[in-house]
Amino acid sequence: MDLVNSLDGRLLLAVPKKGRLYDAALTLLQGSDIQFHRHNRLDIALCHNLPIALVFLGAADIPVFVGEGRCDLGITGQDQVAEHQISVEEILELGFGKCKLQVQVPANGSISDPKELVGKNVVTSFTHLSKEYFKSLEIELFGAEAVEKNGMKTTMTYVGGSVEAACALGVADGIVDLVESGETMKAAGLKAISTVMTTEAVLIKSKQPRNPQMADLVLSRIKGVINAKKYVLCSYNIPRTLLSVVHDITPGRRAPTITSLEEEGWVAVQAMVERSRVASVMDQLDEAGAHDILVMQISNSRVGKH
Repeated sequence: MDLVNSLDGRLLLAVPKKGRLYDAALTLLQGSDIQFHRHNRLDIALCHNLPIALVFLGAADIPVFVGEGRCDLGITGQDQVAEHQISVEEILELGFGKCKLQVQVPANGSISDPKELVGKNVVTSFTHLSKEYFKSLEIELFGAEAVEKNGMKTTMTYVGGSVEAACALGVADGIVDLVESGETMKAAGLKAISTVMTTEAVLIKSKQPRNPQMADLVLSRIKGVINAKKYVLCSYNIPRTLLSVVHDITPGRRAPTITSLEEEGWVAVQAMVERSRVASVMDQLDEAGAHDILVMQISNSRVGKH
């Protein structure tokens, strides 16, 4: 198959080829019914049911490819977008890959404030964000004029991987790295002393996508999957006279669906409820006099603006 010619007319969607975002990104696309088969050792996969091609790239490369218009959409971390300073539009937060970019130092050392690292050696994969962060500290300590005239005192060194080993090897006095659970940091004998930024996976879009309508369709489908994860459908029966009591418990996104039952004076109510609140909502409904309370999973959805 000539993949290059097969890309004509297709929306190009950049996806992480490995790493912390890979599995969650593929699950999101499968839930959006974007069907594809990735052949071994190929970093391009054609979708079967839509004029879309997936391009598998390193998460750090995705903002560059989308920003330059080589890909139309991309899934990457907010940290990578901020680090590369590329002009792309972050159109949707995806709810996974949440972590923090933090300043870390040896746990058994004496440093407890990031200002104590000024003038020392810092190792990171995020040199732009780290320089901006430490530059602000140096301006706070020495003034903007002195920093502009003499340059930064803190030495910033790029390391592409295994950043957490830099302190143990004597390469750095501190590091700036992503922290998800903190287990890797603890195992390396490090502690976090400051947060540079919080980040999660986002869907980004180029300024001029090849097929704006298809880009909107992908966005709509992904939104549907994300909303389905956030909400469940709550259904229950209640006397009509108690509707005003339960309205504030299950207001729905716009309004609940209310249907009369054959039994006089009773109605059935359906409303979307945030998954994180469902146990509390069921308790409140039970106390308010609701009967036959059911909670159903939502596999996909389309919802308007609230």
